[in-house]
Order: sequence, then structure tokens, then C-alpha cells
Amino acid sequence: MNDHQYRLLLDILAQPTAPFREEHVIATVSRALEESKVPFFADPMGNLVVGAGSRKEYLDLAREKSAEPLRMFIAHMDHPGFHGVEWLAARRLKVRWHGGAPVKHLAGARVWLADGNGWAGSGLLANIKLTASKRTIASAEVRLDTPLDLPAKTLYGGFQFRAPVWRSGRRLYTKAADDLAGVFAIVATAQEFFRRRRTAKPPFLGLLTRAEEVGFIGAIGHFELGWLDQSRGRRPAVCVSLEASRTLPGAVVGKGPVVRLGDRRTVFQPGGLKVLADLAEQILPGRHQRRIMDGGACEATAATVYGFDAIGLSVPLGNYHNQGFEGGPDCPRSDGPAPEFVHLDDIAGELALCRALLKPDLPWVDPWNKQRQIFRKSLRHYRRLL
Repeated sequence: MNDHQYRLLLDILAQPTAPFREEHVIATVSRALEESKVPFFADPMGNLVVGAGSRKEYLDLAREKSAEPLRMFIAHMDHPGFHGVEWLAARRLKVRWHGGAPVKHLAGARVWLADGNGWAGSGLLANIKLTASKRTIASAEVRLDTPLDLPAKTLYGGFQFRAPVWRSGRRLYTKAADDLAGVFAIVATAQEFFRRRRTAKPPFLGLLTRAEEVGFIGAIGHFELGWLDQSRGRRPAVCVSLEASRTLPGAVVGKGPVVRLGDRRTVFQPGGLKVLADLAEQILPGRHQRRIMDGGACEATAATVYGFDAIGLSVPLGNYHNQGFEGGPDCPRSDGPAPEFVHLDDIAGELALCRALLKPDLPWVDPWNKQRQIFRKSLRHYRRLL
């Protein structure tokens, strides 16, 4: 990761975001893409499509007669957080939570607030109500440090720590790495690829989605458009989910990106995973991991539901959804609110694998050919004993 990419990563991680309130991430990403002359546009759901400048360019790529599959890299721009509902008093804001959250040690937890203009204030959580399942927050009150003369429904927020993002050694601690780390990986890959591209229509698209944390809403909306529909003989497509996924045994922060074999809902397409796993062995020997990351579900599941081949890459994530599973700085009590953290080497490895997946002439059509030859050799050796 070079200095420019590192600065971009910090800039994206520092942006306020919540489900349906991704405008500051969108603005930051848009500036970066414009400066790099990477084409992009917004689809009807407000998702950002990277690598094509319009719906027509997107459809041209999807319909091109080519055996080289279109690689669509997917990451989401939101993170669990709350929306303002109504003012209860001058410094008391009722809020509704969207997405996952810690469920312990919440009273008095610090939160930030923002609106469409940027950071707006801070306060403390009170009167917390959990969902019926007791797995996340349903609603709460925010008791503001100072009054805000803003409409309640324009405000949103999340858990606040010493800074939006800071570094300790090779770790980055932040209010939200899930999935702003994946957003960064797509933008950085696009910048590098379009700077070096040699073809007019590279087989790359990025899809930066909204409202993933409440059920893949942006991705579902995009797939419902039918633009990638392969039922009409269009070129093959491979959807590549890029996620920051809860660290689990066999998927440890700092030991490399994870070839994600599946998520909580499904396993992914085996042929595409074979291509990805072989690339990881070639370019990151001993510096990558393999696992079914079933701590949560990701947008590869949404792609699979809509009939597309889907594979996944994950950066191991500490303190998933700001829950203090791993503890560390700014986590005063186990399982209470905590900053998420990721490792710079894992992100660099993910970038390397994204680049590798864009190489031409990878064995997408018959990824198991070499293994089949090994099987046949074994059969010839032992056939006389049958």
C-alpha cells in the first residue's frame, strides 16, 4: 500500500455513515474517483457503480461478447448506527437503531452525531431498549453535550471513541471498518487498474452499496434492475464480495486476508473459489487464510440468490459491529462498545488479490483441470489393484 492509498484509506474510514445515510462516504469516494479519472455513476438505488460512467456503459460491458468474465467487486458504504426520530427536550433526542450493536454496558456510552453537512455533535446513550431477540438495540435516547438547532430526522450517528480513526502499530482502530475497508479496496483497485489499463473496456465493475446492514437492501435493489441478467446469453460474471468480517478461529487479525469459502447463510461458488484460492497460494504464500466466515452474512449471498457466481474476500475484523469481543483501547468493559480494528497487512494483501483477480486468461471455465489431471494419474497408478 503506497502513501496515496494509505491517505485514501484514512479519509474513507473517517467519514460518518449509517444505513441509508452514506452521503459523506459517497462524496469522499466520488472526489477520489474524479481526481483519478475513473468513470462512475449512481444507480437508481443510490449505489455507486465504479468502472462505468453510465447505465449504457455498464450494459455494454455486461453484454460484450467475451469469454473473459466480468468481475463485479461489491462492498457496502454503511455501518450500524441510529437515526434521529424526535426531540424530547432541548438536549434529548429519541433515536432508532439500524443494524447490529453491542447489547451490554450501553448506558452512558458516548455517541457521535452527524447530518448532511458533516459532524454535528456528541452525547451519551440513555433509556436503551433492545429488540425482542435481545441481539441489538431497537431504540434509545441521546443526551447531547450541547443543544443542536437541527431537525431531529436529519441527524444520525454511532458509537464515539477517541477519534474516528487512529493507528497503533500496524492496526487501525476506527468507529467503522465494516465495510469501509472494503469500499477503500474497490476504489484503490479501480484507481490502479484504470491508470494501467490497456483495453477500452476492462472487465471490471465496482458496486458500492447502501443499507447492507439491514439486509443487503442496496445490493438487492441493484440486482432487481436486471442489468447483470445472464439469462439472455450475456457474458459471464463473477461477483466478488469484499468484507470486513468478524475474526474467528482460523481467521485472525494480522495473518492475512481470508479467502472466504462462505458466510452464515451459504457456501460460495466452488469454481471461482478455486481460482481465488490458487491465486492466494501464488502471490500470498503463508500470508492468507481460508475459512467459512459464518460470523455474519455478506452480499455474496445476495448475488447467489439472484443466480450469479459469487466468491468472497474478507479482512479479519476485531470488535465486529463495535462489540468488544477482542477488547483493546477504548473498550472499558468486555462485550461493551468498542472501536473496530483491522490490520494494514491484511488490507494490503486484499488489494494484491483484487489485482490478481483482474488478470486475463485465468482458468474460470475449467479451474479444476490441473486437479483432474492429478486424479487421472493417481487412477492409472492404482488401476491394476482394482
